[in-house]
Amino acid sequence: MKTINDLQMEITALKTQLNAVILAHSYMSREIIEIADFTGDSYQLSVDVQSADALNIIVCGVRFMAETAKLLSPQKRVFLPNPNAGCPMAEQFSPDEIRQLKKKEPERAVVAYINTTAELKKLCDVCVTSSTAVKIVEKMDAQKILFIPDSNLGDYVKKRVNKDVMLLRGGCPVHNIVTLDDLRAIKSSHPLALVLVHPECDPSIVEAADYVGSTTGIMEFAKNSSASEFIIGTELTIREHLQYECPDKTFHALSKKISCPDMRMTSLNDVLCVLNAIRDNTTGYEIVMDEYDIIAARKCIDEMIRLGG
Repeated sequence: MKTINDLQMEITALKTQLNAVILAHSYMSREIIEIADFTGDSYQLSVDVQSADALNIIVCGVRFMAETAKLLSPQKRVFLPNPNAGCPMAEQFSPDEIRQLKKKEPERAVVAYINTTAELKKLCDVCVTSSTAVKIVEKMDAQKILFIPDSNLGDYVKKRVNKDVMLLRGGCPVHNIVTLDDLRAIKSSHPLALVLVHPECDPSIVEAADYVGSTTGIMEFAKNSSASEFIIGTELTIREHLQYECPDKTFHALSKKISCPDMRMTSLNDVLCVLNAIRDNTTGYEIVMDEYDIIAARKCIDEMIRLGG
């Protein structure tokens, strides 16, 4: 029986042989993080890999992340090791629903969180990340905004810009499941711990936090802080990674409910399988998009870059 180390060594050898690089979202398990060439937030991974001298990109994350990597590196082949790894937030609104809203509210510029499908991005004016959303919306010429799909991140933006921001009833079901009572309960057990949360959490939790930011922002804040105890309000793996990297500090999960089943779908064996499929030219894991779709979906990302995102 192969060990985790055996699989990691086999993957490392194959990716070199096949001129492949592995991107791993920070929510991935430790054994996948250890064999990744790039680790971080979804959009930054796609930016980082643009300069990589590799033909094949393997995205350990969910489908919209692989689509984004393809949009920014259309000349490369992009693969999703587990084709079933989707994102309920990215997929919760159909293009037809957004088209109908645009007809009803034609004066509103549509702002898409990066956590959206490529099909939805084709209908949007600008894309944002959790760390750039406030800055990008503030810089836009439009005074009326339709923010999709996450109403919690949209609320965070709405409270920090002087614009008319329309929100939909959408969001991340994993982050959104946590309540203020959950925060009060863990805080009562650890009153000195700083609360670090993702803006995808409920606004009541965001307002009570000591720090609000992206996954990378949360990790950097915790690493650089002089504090020694933290409550982490995002996917459970981040607490695990931080505890591994900062053994002299203590990290508590805001709630054991913040666990993303889609992010946990990808295994080392999935990564090995896709590499074997690339080698044998039998892959069914590739993200395939035609030139028109790439150009149409990338426009909102290019606008974000133009505005300093």
